Amino acid sequence: MRNIRLILAYDGTDFHGWQRQPDAPTIQACLEDALAKLTGAPVQVCGSGRTDAGVHALHQVANFHTASTIPCANFVKALNDLLPPTVRVKGADDVSPAFHARYDVLHKTYRYRILLTPVCSPLLCRFVCHHPYPLDRARMAEAARHFEGEHDFTSFAATDADEDEDAKSRGRVIHRSHLLWRPRSSMLVYEVTGKGFLRYMVRNIVGTLIEVGRGKLAPSDIPRILAARDRTQAGPTAPAPGLCLMKVEYENP
Repeated sequence: MRNIRLILAYDGTDFHGWQRQPDAPTIQACLEDALAKLTGAPVQVCGSGRTDAGVHALHQVANFHTASTIPCANFVKALNDLLPPTVRVKGADDVSPAFHARYDVLHKTYRYRILLTPVCSPLLCRFVCHHPYPLDRARMAEAARHFEGEHDFTSFAATDADEDEDAKSRGRVIHRSHLLWRPRSSMLVYEVTGKGFLRYMVRNIVGTLIEVGRGKLAPSDIPRILAARDRTQAGPTAPAPGLCLMKVEYENP
């Protein structure tokens, strides 16, 4: 039995997230259906993580087991022929039988883009959060640094514990949390790297950073909000279109 790893990119706008759902289009279902047609047998795909509805990926990693003898290069071409144009397979390779796309993750990097212009181009609207009002970028950058290190992120987790499989363990380590300004495109970009993230965690962090930029919160409020372990203390959940999974790293690539 082969264990094949896939590298995927997708526009998540028209999907209800990664995880298969009974009555909604998802990335996992789309991929598993294409693989079943290709291999002639049911296939279960495991992703590195479950992106939410409307969230995108430039480098999602998944793996599946199959008895198929199709060469990996042919998997890439054939799957892209079967998948919608909003989902692309960028690469495929045979990996160790023990490799697991989710449990073997070393780091993940997410990027959130905020467009600070009066009007949002229709060519960008599916991939950014449009915020046509001033934000204090220096205060936001200062606040972003407070998320680095090991913290309990209950204040930035999903509020429905029944939907959050990590509800009992909300401690996470963030290796890098920073904000940068791209003046030529008027784009404010937040990037965060960690081993794992709670449901809605990155979008809740961004929503809180926007509140700092608006002057509703201070950078010094972030440690207090983290310590409170209370979702109501943090800012609102930022819209899904601005978020993209940029990179998934493994100890043995």
